[in-house]
Formats: sequence, structure tokens, C-alpha cells
Amino acid sequence: MRFSFTKMHGIGNDYVYVNGFKETIEDPSEAAKIVSDRHFGIGSDGLIIIQPSARADCEMEMYNADGSRGKMCGNGIRCVGKYVYDNGIVDTDVITVDTLAGIKTLKLNVKDGLVDTVRVDMGAPIFTPARIPVDLDAANGKLKTVNVEPYGEIILNTEIPVTEGMVMKGTCVSMGNPHCVVPVDDVASSDVEGIGKLFENHPIFPERVNTEFIRVEDRKNIRMRVWERGSGETWACGTGACAVAAACILNGWTDASVTVHLLGGSLQIEWDREKDTIFMTGPAVSVFDGVINL
Repeated sequence: MRFSFTKMHGIGNDYVYVNGFKETIEDPSEAAKIVSDRHFGIGSDGLIIIQPSARADCEMEMYNADGSRGKMCGNGIRCVGKYVYDNGIVDTDVITVDTLAGIKTLKLNVKDGLVDTVRVDMGAPIFTPARIPVDLDAANGKLKTVNVEPYGEIILNTEIPVTEGMVMKGTCVSMGNPHCVVPVDDVASSDVEGIGKLFENHPIFPERVNTEFIRVEDRKNIRMRVWERGSGETWACGTGACAVAAACILNGWTDASVTVHLLGGSLQIEWDREKDTIFMTGPAVSVFDGVINL
């Protein structure tokens, strides 16, 4: 298997991008595992194939580093917007991208003929446990919910039994993929890998989960590290930053517009409560082009 690719990243959350309008990958799951390897492959958090779509300008077909299919990636979709504009697949600065989490609308900020930053309408956050999904029955009565209108019974800064001897508070939310937002005293020293793996494979998360370790610095700034299901710790996670903002806003810890600071950089997140949609703004960067033989 031989195909051309472009390596791109959104604040360090990097993927290998393939133009599905021109290329065909027979086994994208296996290809994702190979190209993602940082020693023997190209090195990335996964593979994204930009495909034609019958209902949007293009489709984002996303695979994690372990080959599993992903529903949505906030940093990845910004790079999709940059790719299709910079390569002439679209010629307008407002585009739509089809994902497994629905159609997303992107506003492209173009400088000197190339996309610099992208504002994405990420849609409404989902707090209903069954839709995230969170299996309350698997917690054997140890996971309590609170009633918050208009969402009903949700997991909002609730004690989660991680192991028999470890309990951590978390807020569960979906942004098209499942997240658990966990406040910690010190983000830098948190055992992201050890605890992240426990959350990812916990029986209450039937589709696994992304775990965000956060500290609220003030009403407008949040610091975050993330363990992503299927990829491990990444430098950034766009849907995770949106989930973090939604969790912090709903908990009353921050204003409705915040800056989320990640290892790879910062994202601007705004929750428009009247429209019930979250907007994410951040950069998209092309690193290099190449051809690979698998």
C-alpha cells in the first residue's frame, strides 16, 4: 500500500492526513497503527482521511493511534478545514465537515491565501449519562447523580470510584465522544498515564473515555492535560477542551468564555448558552508532505 500524505497538527495534537478524493486506503485501521508509530512510522496521534461527502463539503474519517475509529476530533477538524481550503478542494471560508458526531460548521480565518486559525461550531454538550455513554448500573450504586435543569440527572463533580481504594471527583460530558473532567491540585504532577488508563478502561464507560485533568486558575483560564482513549496522553484535545469548558461553566467555576491551556498551546472556548452550542477557536498547521509505502 502506497499513498501520499500531509502531516498536520493543532497545538501539538498531530495527525497524518490523506486526501480521500484522490487516494484509497484498503485497511485504514491498520494503516493508522503503522503511520502513528513515532519510531517506525511517520509519528502521529492517528490517521484522518478527508473523503467526499453527499451532505457536506467533505467528510472526516478519523482513526486513533491504536487503529480504533474515532467519532470526532476538535484539533483534527481544524486541520481538515485548512487542508481542503489550502489545497483548493473548497473555495469559501465557511465550510461544513461530515463526522460520526454530525455535521460541523467551520469558519476559516485566511491570511495571505492560507488558513491560519479556525472557529468550529462544536454543537451542544451532552450531559445525559446514557448518551455519553456512562453505565450507571456498572457502578453498583456507587456513582451518584445530581439533578440540574434542563439536563435532568447528570454526573456533575461527582465522586467516581476509580478503584477500590481510589475515589476522584469528575464531571461526565460528551462532545460527540465521551469525556470525564477531573479537577486536580497540580496538573503538571498528575499521574495522567496511570489514572488515565484506569478511567479509560473502567466498566462504567462502555465505549471507553477521554480523561481531562484540570485546574481552574481563574474565571477565564483553565489548565489541562488529557489522556485520550486509543491514543494515550496527547499534547492537546479539542473536544476535551470543549468538555472541560462546559463542565467548568456548569459547575459555576468559570465564565462562559475561557482559555484552555494545554501542553501544545491554548484554545479559546465559548459556550453560547442561548443557542446551546460551543465554539472552539485555534490554529491549524501543516508540517510536511510525503509518500509512504506500507
